[in-house]
Amino acid sequence: MAHYLQDISHTFSEYLLIPGYTDENCVVENVDLSTKITKYDKNDNSSLKLNIPLVSAIMQSVSDDKMAIALAKEGGLSFIYGAQSIESEAEMIRKVKAYKAGFVVSDSTLKPESTLEDVLKLKKVTHHSTMAITIDGTAHSKLLGVVTSRDYRIGHTANSTKVTEFMTPFDKLIYAYEGITLSEANDIIWKNKLNCLPIIDKEQNLVSFVFRKDYDQHKENPNEVLDSKKRFLVGAGINSRDYQERVPKLIEAGADILCIDSSEGYSVWQKKTIDWIREKYGNTVKVGAGNVVDRDGFRFLAEAGADFVKVGIGGGSICITRETKGIGRGQASALIDVAKARDEYYKETGVYIPVCSDGGIVYDYHITLALAMGADFVMLGRYFARFDESPSNKLIVNGHYVKEYWGEGSNRARNWQRYDMGGDSKLSFEEGVDSYVPYAGSLKDNVMLTVKKIKSTMCNCGCTSIKQLQDEAKLTLVSSTSIIEGGAHDVIVKNNDNSK
Repeated sequence: MAHYLQDISHTFSEYLLIPGYTDENCVVENVDLSTKITKYDKNDNSSLKLNIPLVSAIMQSVSDDKMAIALAKEGGLSFIYGAQSIESEAEMIRKVKAYKAGFVVSDSTLKPESTLEDVLKLKKVTHHSTMAITIDGTAHSKLLGVVTSRDYRIGHTANSTKVTEFMTPFDKLIYAYEGITLSEANDIIWKNKLNCLPIIDKEQNLVSFVFRKDYDQHKENPNEVLDSKKRFLVGAGINSRDYQERVPKLIEAGADILCIDSSEGYSVWQKKTIDWIREKYGNTVKVGAGNVVDRDGFRFLAEAGADFVKVGIGGGSICITRETKGIGRGQASALIDVAKARDEYYKETGVYIPVCSDGGIVYDYHITLALAMGADFVMLGRYFARFDESPSNKLIVNGHYVKEYWGEGSNRARNWQRYDMGGDSKLSFEEGVDSYVPYAGSLKDNVMLTVKKIKSTMCNCGCTSIKQLQDEAKLTLVSSTSIIEGGAHDVIVKNNDNSK
């Protein structure tokens, strides 16, 4: 006879937090949302850490290099989607790592015989206005000059004009030699009122640039997450098919953490993938696994060596796994069960394995509920797909701006590896839909508002850290009637749309 779980499968919307005592110290400014996202023991401080508990989903319509850069600035992390060629994914990682490295290797370089037309074409590709002119057009050959947007005037400078006629030549550049510290380079930039400082070797070969904007952006984004070389942190999705070819390339490109992207992680395929990574790299490469929805699934992945475990099957807004295959569990119930298993494992072994809640988030307060239920961080797809920085198209549908959003199990994505069970290399049936989400503007504005809501709710609960919220939060199940009571009711809501 099948084994029946007695508890009903619950979602986040069926719970509310009970307020706790708020003392004078419990104000939004004092709330710390930093969180460790890879496993550690009591004496280990090497766990990867984020400043906000938000990561973007491993999806084609969500996480590319542009999203990764924007989210890292705010203190979170993106997992670059893996349903693309190995080289394409690795290149996205390289772009994130090169964006803010203090010393930036030029990705916008031209030859002296290039023209303004070449400058404009390259600018469309890289979106960078500062371009090095080197003797052979490569990033590390002899520097002859620099072109910026101030050196030409579109409509007045002919497109056929060679760059040597309007660039700032080397003998008029202020530059520094390889070996200078970032602090010293920034001092030169400020003293001479420069936007960039070329770094060269003794043979005048270009090594890198230091940009004023990187210094300014650091001051504007105090929460940004950086590695030891002051580059943005970035994650990458992998699968259980081509990991032996993909993982080395992603690590070489600079990925800080990997995650096996699968709709269901309680499988031999995930163990084989982790085993191979541990055999080749030991514990130096961090890799998360999932997704699971109960204690057995967590224990399996924990013992397999996962650095974090992802929870959730069928709860995503574009996921139809539950109605297609009849598997899954309400996200709240799954998370509570797995978090309990995580705590048991910690008591037994002294090793803490962070839990990532993936799916089921409809409202911002659901994020706070997920944290209170034991999640160390939350993975979001639909939430981030709405922003300017997501890779999908922005369209007008029925008079409203929307962005395209499709599931990895949809025919559009064709990400069969995510649903791989060791069979044919194809997607037999869909487990996701192709859809639109309302356009919401910039990531920065929305994330700032979400973070304020999370911090405010935590203050209402009398908590100033995620750990304290997990230990002290009080939650209650709500009835269908009380859910209705929680929204606007028994009134006529005014139409605040000023455009009508």
